Amino acid sequence: MTTSSTSAPSRPLSRSEWVSTLSPWRRLLAMVNWRPVYDIEQETEKLRIESLESEKRILESKRQMHESEKQILESEKRLKQLKNKTEQLKKENKRLAALESRMDALLLNADSSSQTPPATGSN
Repeated sequence: MTTSSTSAPSRPLSRSEWVSTLSPWRRLLAMVNWRPVYDIEQETEKLRIESLESEKRILESKRQMHESEKQILESEKRLKQLKNKTEQLKKENKRLAALESRMDALLLNADSSSQTPPATGSN
């Protein structure tokens, strides 16, 4: 009686698949000594793997959510900076408009004074 060794399967075997890999004598012993624990162990392992995959998906979702929140915060920061810059530019525009109006007034005064003939002392 020799038993054949098989390589480790990539997925868990069902009970019937596992029994089919045994020699006829071992198959008979397996039927006599059948225990439901094997199936329970296989189902437990399957649930554990599914749980790990689920945890990985949850962690990935949390990471993506964190990245999104980070991008939102950066966008809000840029928006605040742009608002501040806009306010500063508005103030500068008002200041320049006031200077421009003063320059225009000075130029008008200079033009009006140069257009009047100089007063002569002989009358």
